[in-house]
Amino acid sequence: MFAHCTDPDTLTRVWWLTCYLTTGVHFSFYYSFFKVIGILAVTAPVALAFGFGGAMAARSQIAPVSWFGKGYISVVRGVPDIAFFLFFVIALDQGFEWMRHQALCPDWTDPIRQGNDFLVCPQAKLPLGTAPQTVHQLYAFALAIITFAIVFGAFAANVLFGAMRAVPKAQLETAEAYGMSPRQTFWRILVPQMWVFALPGLSNLWQVLIKATPLLFLLGIEDVVYWARELGGTKTPQFTAYPHGDLRMWYFLALLLFYLFMTWGSEKILARIMARLTRGQATSGGEAQRKGAAT
Repeated sequence: MFAHCTDPDTLTRVWWLTCYLTTGVHFSFYYSFFKVIGILAVTAPVALAFGFGGAMAARSQIAPVSWFGKGYISVVRGVPDIAFFLFFVIALDQGFEWMRHQALCPDWTDPIRQGNDFLVCPQAKLPLGTAPQTVHQLYAFALAIITFAIVFGAFAANVLFGAMRAVPKAQLETAEAYGMSPRQTFWRILVPQMWVFALPGLSNLWQVLIKATPLLFLLGIEDVVYWARELGGTKTPQFTAYPHGDLRMWYFLALLLFYLFMTWGSEKILARIMARLTRGQATSGGEAQRKGAAT
Protein backbone atom coordinates (compact mmCIF):
# COMPACT_ATOMS: atom_id res chain seq x y z
CA MET A 1 0.00 0.00 0.00
CA PHE A 2 2.86 2.35 0.84
CA ALA A 3 5.44 1.08 -1.63
CA HIS A 4 6.69 4.61 -2.26
CA CYS A 5 7.89 4.69 1.36
CA THR A 6 10.91 2.59 0.50
CA ASP A 7 11.59 4.22 -2.86
CA PRO A 8 14.57 6.60 -2.38
CA ASP A 9 13.54 8.64 -5.44
CA THR A 10 10.20 9.62 -3.91
CA LEU A 11 11.27 9.77 -0.27
CA THR A 12 10.78 13.52 -0.05
CA ARG A 13 10.04 15.31 3.19
CA VAL A 14 6.26 15.04 2.70
CA TRP A 15 6.38 11.43 1.61
CA TRP A 16 8.65 10.56 4.51
CA LEU A 17 6.25 12.16 6.98
CA THR A 18 3.26 10.44 5.35
CA CYS A 19 4.93 7.06 5.54
CA TYR A 20 6.26 7.65 9.04
CA LEU A 21 2.84 8.57 10.42
CA THR A 22 1.13 5.55 8.86
CA THR A 23 3.34 2.83 10.32
CA GLY A 24 1.78 0.13 12.45
CA VAL A 25 3.40 1.54 15.57
CA HIS A 26 1.80 4.92 14.97
CA PHE A 27 -1.60 3.31 14.67
CA SER A 28 -0.96 1.94 18.17
CA PHE A 29 -0.34 5.54 19.22
CA TYR A 30 -3.62 6.66 17.64
CA TYR A 31 -5.45 3.76 19.24
CA SER A 32 -4.11 4.79 22.66
CA PHE A 33 -6.21 7.98 22.47
CA PHE A 34 -9.32 5.79 22.32
CA LYS A 35 -7.95 3.85 25.29
CA VAL A 36 -7.89 7.06 27.34
CA ILE A 37 -11.43 7.99 26.28
CA GLY A 38 -12.64 4.46 27.02
CA ILE A 39 -11.08 4.48 30.49
CA LEU A 40 -12.71 7.84 31.22
CA ALA A 41 -16.09 6.60 30.00
CA VAL A 42 -15.96 3.57 32.31
CA THR A 43 -14.16 5.12 35.29
CA ALA A 44 -16.40 8.19 35.70
CA PRO A 45 -19.66 6.31 36.46
CA VAL A 46 -17.84 3.71 38.58
CA ALA A 47 -16.11 6.44 40.60
CA LEU A 48 -19.45 8.23 40.97
CA ALA A 49 -20.98 5.01 42.30
CA PHE A 50 -18.12 4.68 44.81
CA GLY A 51 -18.64 8.31 45.75
CA PHE A 52 -22.39 7.94 46.21
CA GLY A 53 -21.84 4.89 48.40
CA GLY A 54 -19.20 6.72 50.43
CA ALA A 55 -21.45 9.76 50.89
CA MET A 56 -24.37 7.58 52.01
CA ALA A 57 -22.09 5.80 54.45
CA ALA A 58 -20.71 9.10 55.81
CA ARG A 59 -24.21 10.42 56.57
CA SER A 60 -25.44 7.13 58.03
CA GLN A 61 -26.97 7.13 61.52
CA ILE A 62 -25.08 3.91 62.27
CA ALA A 63 -21.79 4.98 63.86
CA PRO A 64 -19.44 2.28 62.43
CA VAL A 65 -20.83 2.84 58.92
CA SER A 66 -20.44 6.60 59.29
CA TRP A 67 -16.88 6.18 60.55
CA PHE A 68 -16.07 3.98 57.58
CA GLY A 69 -17.48 6.48 55.08
CA LYS A 70 -15.75 9.48 56.64
CA GLY A 71 -12.53 7.51 57.06
CA TYR A 72 -12.57 6.48 53.39
CA ILE A 73 -13.00 10.12 52.35
CA SER A 74 -10.32 11.43 54.70
CA VAL A 75 -7.68 8.78 54.10
CA VAL A 76 -7.80 8.80 50.30
CA ARG A 77 -7.99 12.60 50.10
CA GLY A 78 -5.04 12.92 52.50
CA VAL A 79 -2.58 10.79 50.52
CA PRO A 80 -0.98 11.79 47.18
CA ASP A 81 -2.82 10.23 44.24
CA ILE A 82 0.31 8.69 42.77
CA ALA A 83 0.97 6.76 46.01
CA PHE A 84 -2.51 5.24 45.89
CA PHE A 85 -2.23 4.46 42.18
CA LEU A 86 0.99 2.54 42.69
CA PHE A 87 -0.24 0.89 45.91
CA PHE A 88 -3.70 -0.25 44.84
CA VAL A 89 -2.58 -1.83 41.58
CA ILE A 90 -0.04 -4.01 43.42
CA ALA A 91 -2.35 -4.68 46.37
CA LEU A 92 -5.33 -5.62 44.21
CA ASP A 93 -3.26 -7.86 41.96
CA GLN A 94 -1.67 -9.72 44.87
CA GLY A 95 -4.97 -9.86 46.74
CA PHE A 96 -6.77 -11.51 43.81
CA GLU A 97 -3.92 -13.98 43.30
CA TRP A 98 -3.80 -14.80 47.02
CA MET A 99 -7.54 -15.64 47.08
CA ARG A 100 -7.19 -17.81 43.97
CA HIS A 101 -4.15 -19.49 45.52
CA GLN A 102 -6.10 -20.37 48.68
CA ALA A 103 -8.96 -21.82 46.64
CA LEU A 104 -7.05 -23.61 43.86
CA CYS A 105 -3.89 -24.76 45.64
CA PRO A 106 -4.84 -25.81 49.21
CA ASP A 107 -1.97 -28.34 49.33
CA TRP A 108 0.71 -25.74 48.51
CA THR A 109 3.34 -25.84 51.27
CA ASP A 110 5.86 -23.22 50.17
CA PRO A 111 5.51 -19.73 51.66
CA ILE A 112 3.92 -17.16 49.36
CA ARG A 113 6.19 -14.42 50.63
CA GLN A 114 9.80 -15.27 49.84
CA GLY A 115 11.85 -12.19 50.54
CA ASN A 116 10.68 -9.50 48.12
CA ASP A 117 8.96 -12.05 45.88
CA PHE A 118 5.26 -12.88 45.90
CA LEU A 119 4.93 -16.44 44.60
CA VAL A 120 1.66 -18.30 44.11
CA CYS A 121 0.93 -21.51 42.27
CA PRO A 122 0.79 -21.23 38.46
CA GLN A 123 -2.98 -21.87 38.42
CA ALA A 124 -3.56 -18.83 40.63
CA LYS A 125 -1.70 -16.33 38.47
CA LEU A 126 -3.77 -13.51 36.99
CA PRO A 127 -3.89 -13.65 34.09
CA LEU A 128 -2.61 -17.16 33.40
CA GLY A 129 0.74 -17.41 31.67
CA THR A 130 -0.95 -19.10 28.70
CA ALA A 131 -3.55 -16.33 28.30
CA PRO A 132 -3.40 -14.23 25.12
CA GLN A 133 -2.00 -10.71 25.20
CA THR A 134 -5.50 -9.24 24.97
CA VAL A 135 -6.43 -10.81 28.31
CA HIS A 136 -3.33 -9.32 29.94
CA GLN A 137 -4.27 -5.88 28.60
CA LEU A 138 -7.88 -6.16 29.76
CA TYR A 139 -6.72 -7.24 33.21
CA ALA A 140 -4.39 -4.23 33.43
CA PHE A 141 -7.26 -1.96 32.36
CA ALA A 142 -9.56 -3.48 34.99
CA LEU A 143 -7.01 -2.85 37.74
CA ALA A 144 -6.52 0.71 36.50
CA ILE A 145 -10.28 1.39 36.45
CA ILE A 146 -10.77 0.02 39.97
CA THR A 147 -7.83 2.09 41.23
CA PHE A 148 -9.09 5.27 39.58
CA ALA A 149 -12.60 4.59 40.92
CA ILE A 150 -11.39 4.10 44.51
CA VAL A 151 -9.27 7.26 44.48
CA PHE A 152 -11.65 9.59 42.67
CA GLY A 153 -14.64 7.99 44.37
CA ALA A 154 -13.37 9.44 47.66
CA PHE A 155 -13.30 12.94 46.18
CA ALA A 156 -16.75 12.40 44.68
CA ALA A 157 -18.01 11.19 48.07
CA ASN A 158 -16.80 14.39 49.70
CA VAL A 159 -18.58 16.49 47.03
CA LEU A 160 -21.83 14.51 47.29
CA PHE A 161 -21.74 14.51 51.08
CA GLY A 162 -21.51 18.30 51.06
CA ALA A 163 -24.24 18.55 48.42
CA MET A 164 -26.58 16.41 50.50
CA ARG A 165 -26.06 18.71 53.47
CA ALA A 166 -26.67 21.78 51.27
CA VAL A 167 -30.24 20.77 50.39
CA PRO A 168 -32.51 23.00 52.52
CA LYS A 169 -33.71 21.16 55.62
CA ALA A 170 -37.10 22.82 55.29
CA GLN A 171 -37.80 20.76 52.18
CA LEU A 172 -36.91 17.53 53.96
CA GLU A 173 -39.07 18.48 56.93
CA THR A 174 -41.96 19.30 54.57
CA ALA A 175 -41.64 15.89 52.96
CA GLU A 176 -41.78 14.24 56.37
CA ALA A 177 -44.80 16.37 57.27
CA TYR A 178 -46.60 15.03 54.21
CA GLY A 179 -46.03 11.50 55.50
CA MET A 180 -43.04 10.44 53.45
CA SER A 181 -40.81 7.82 55.02
CA PRO A 182 -37.08 8.56 55.46
CA ARG A 183 -36.34 6.37 52.44
CA GLN A 184 -38.86 8.21 50.27
CA THR A 185 -37.56 11.58 51.45
CA PHE A 186 -34.01 10.56 50.58
CA TRP A 187 -34.72 9.26 47.08
CA ARG A 188 -37.52 11.64 46.03
CA ILE A 189 -36.41 14.92 47.63
CA LEU A 190 -32.78 14.84 48.70
CA VAL A 191 -31.13 12.95 45.84
CA PRO A 192 -32.83 14.82 42.93
CA GLN A 193 -31.98 18.21 44.44
CA MET A 194 -28.45 17.51 45.60
CA TRP A 195 -27.13 17.34 42.02
CA VAL A 196 -27.58 21.09 41.63
CA PHE A 197 -25.17 21.64 44.50
CA ALA A 198 -22.87 18.75 43.55
CA LEU A 199 -22.36 19.49 39.87
CA PRO A 200 -19.80 22.33 40.25
CA GLY A 201 -17.59 20.11 42.40
CA LEU A 202 -18.14 17.05 40.20
CA SER A 203 -17.29 19.05 37.07
CA ASN A 204 -13.99 20.09 38.65
CA LEU A 205 -13.38 16.47 39.62
CA TRP A 206 -14.08 15.36 36.04
CA GLN A 207 -11.47 17.82 34.76
CA VAL A 208 -8.96 16.49 37.28
CA LEU A 209 -9.77 12.92 36.22
CA ILE A 210 -9.06 13.80 32.59
CA LYS A 211 -5.71 15.31 33.54
CA ALA A 212 -4.88 12.29 35.72
CA THR A 213 -5.09 9.76 32.88
CA PRO A 214 -1.36 10.14 32.08
CA LEU A 215 -0.81 8.23 35.34
CA LEU A 216 -1.79 5.15 33.33
CA PHE A 217 1.76 5.31 32.04
CA LEU A 218 3.02 4.62 35.58
CA LEU A 219 0.76 1.57 35.80
CA GLY A 220 2.48 -0.07 32.84
CA ILE A 221 -0.33 0.62 30.35
CA GLU A 222 0.71 1.69 26.87
CA ASP A 223 -1.23 4.94 26.85
CA VAL A 224 -0.70 8.19 24.96
CA VAL A 225 2.20 9.26 27.20
CA TYR A 226 4.00 5.95 26.70
CA TRP A 227 3.74 6.13 22.93
CA ALA A 228 4.63 9.84 22.79
CA ARG A 229 7.83 9.18 24.68
CA GLU A 230 8.56 5.99 22.76
CA LEU A 231 7.96 7.39 19.28
CA GLY A 232 9.36 10.84 19.92
CA GLY A 233 12.73 9.74 21.19
CA THR A 234 15.75 9.76 18.90
CA LYS A 235 15.86 6.78 16.52
CA THR A 236 18.86 5.54 14.55
CA PRO A 237 18.89 3.54 11.29
CA GLN A 238 20.03 0.51 13.24
CA PHE A 239 16.60 0.13 14.88
CA THR A 240 14.11 1.67 12.45
CA ALA A 241 13.47 2.36 8.79
CA TYR A 242 12.57 5.94 9.76
CA PRO A 243 15.50 7.44 11.68
CA HIS A 244 14.92 10.85 13.21
CA GLY A 245 16.06 13.16 15.95
CA ASP A 246 14.26 14.02 19.16
CA LEU A 247 10.60 14.67 18.23
CA ARG A 248 9.15 14.40 21.70
CA MET A 249 8.21 18.07 21.79
CA TRP A 250 5.85 17.58 18.83
CA TYR A 251 4.30 14.43 20.26
CA PHE A 252 3.67 16.05 23.62
CA LEU A 253 2.30 19.10 21.84
CA ALA A 254 -0.26 16.75 20.27
CA LEU A 255 -1.12 15.47 23.76
CA LEU A 256 -1.47 19.05 25.01
CA LEU A 257 -3.96 19.84 22.25
CA PHE A 258 -5.84 16.59 22.89
CA TYR A 259 -6.28 17.32 26.60
CA LEU A 260 -7.16 20.95 25.96
CA PHE A 261 -9.87 19.83 23.54
CA MET A 262 -11.17 17.29 26.07
CA THR A 263 -11.39 19.84 28.90
CA TRP A 264 -12.86 22.54 26.65
CA GLY A 265 -15.54 20.21 25.34
CA SER A 266 -16.29 19.01 28.86
CA GLU A 267 -16.80 22.58 30.04
CA LYS A 268 -19.36 23.21 27.29
CA ILE A 269 -21.30 20.03 28.05
CA LEU A 270 -21.23 20.54 31.81
CA ALA A 271 -22.43 24.14 31.41
CA ARG A 272 -25.48 22.88 29.49
CA ILE A 273 -26.19 20.26 32.15
CA MET A 274 -25.88 22.85 34.90
CA ALA A 275 -28.28 25.21 33.08
CA ARG A 276 -30.86 22.43 32.82
CA LEU A 277 -30.51 21.34 36.46
CA THR A 278 -30.78 24.87 37.88
CA ARG A 279 -33.88 25.74 35.87
CA GLY A 280 -36.59 26.57 38.36
CA GLN A 281 -34.40 25.77 41.36
CA ALA A 282 -33.97 28.06 44.35
CA THR A 283 -30.28 28.61 43.62
CA SER A 284 -28.25 31.51 42.27
CA GLY A 285 -28.17 29.84 38.87
CA GLY A 286 -31.90 29.24 38.82
CA GLU A 287 -32.61 32.79 39.99
CA ALA A 288 -30.42 34.20 37.22
CA GLN A 289 -32.32 32.14 34.66
CA ARG A 290 -35.65 33.35 36.05
CA LYS A 291 -34.62 37.02 35.86
CA GLY A 292 -33.20 36.51 32.37
CA ALA A 293 -36.46 35.02 31.15
CA ALA A 294 -38.46 37.84 32.74
CA THR A 295 -36.50 40.52 30.92
